[in-house]
Amino acid sequence: MLHQYNMKDELIGFINLETGGDGLFQLGKDGVKEILTPLDKKVEFILFEDKTLCYVKSAMGYPAIYPVYKPKYEGNAKAILMDLDGTSVHSESFWMWIIEQTVSRLTKNTKFTLEASDEPHVSGHSVSEHLQYCIDKYCPDKTVEEARQHYFAITEYEMNEILHGRGKTDAFTPAPGLKEFLYELKAKQIKIGLVTSGLYNKAMPEIISAFKTLGMGDPLEFYDAIITAGQALIKGQSGTMGELAPKPHPWLYSETARVGLGLTEEDKGYVLGFEDSSAGVVSIRLAGFSAIGINGGNISKSGVQSLCLKEYDNLCDALPLILS
Repeated sequence: MLHQYNMKDELIGFINLETGGDGLFQLGKDGVKEILTPLDKKVEFILFEDKTLCYVKSAMGYPAIYPVYKPKYEGNAKAILMDLDGTSVHSESFWMWIIEQTVSRLTKNTKFTLEASDEPHVSGHSVSEHLQYCIDKYCPDKTVEEARQHYFAITEYEMNEILHGRGKTDAFTPAPGLKEFLYELKAKQIKIGLVTSGLYNKAMPEIISAFKTLGMGDPLEFYDAIITAGQALIKGQSGTMGELAPKPHPWLYSETARVGLGLTEEDKGYVLGFEDSSAGVVSIRLAGFSAIGINGGNISKSGVQSLCLKEYDNLCDALPLILS
């Protein structure tokens, strides 16, 4: 069984704070030993003598607090949990461009571009979190509801263009080694779960496109489980819960593992989660699994490298660890 612990030794390069949790925790009071946050300041770790709590911030006004358990990878993996955007398919630049176009419409500035410092805040989280961040920074007189209307209209148009052979032809590029990596896992009878903070209408065309490019057939038949952030809430269509509970919250990875793959607490030492984003790494850790970082995303920029068991440039480089 996993146990709680003081994880100070893993929070390398994190920033010390005097208060955390929007004032709920204060250094030196009620057993609080330290309060640490990574460079992107999206989460805060509250350290006690024998436990750690993680305070997950929310641009939408719904923060949460989770216990942090110490993962212990035992080797000979039974299951692999894989992120979609950036880890399985290189698509983050496309989705950040969609956000850029959304802000361009909101500000009526056709030359608008995101800044490099925006990247950790517009990738890895939910659509609403990304948009709220941009509104707060670039157009505080606008609302997230208005932004979502523009975002989904742009997305629908661009996806239709791609499906008809127009638009951004390089929007969805399979990660190097993805095909070989997945087939090797299948050959070893290792369960594979695909996890994404993306809504269904953006996530599924993406992985279907990648599988078509690789000649791998139907991803719904290939993966043992695929969990998305659900269905978008738009006029004339019901939505599902997902915009307030995606990464870095643990629920997408937890549901993929427990419900999708049937894994129990006893199996957690034989599971690895693969991510290229800081939000994803935190999500994996809060779900109780060991995290593998895939370089190329915002893990380094966000300052959460020390939360990863290992980091690799290519998925296939991790096979010895998985199979050991």
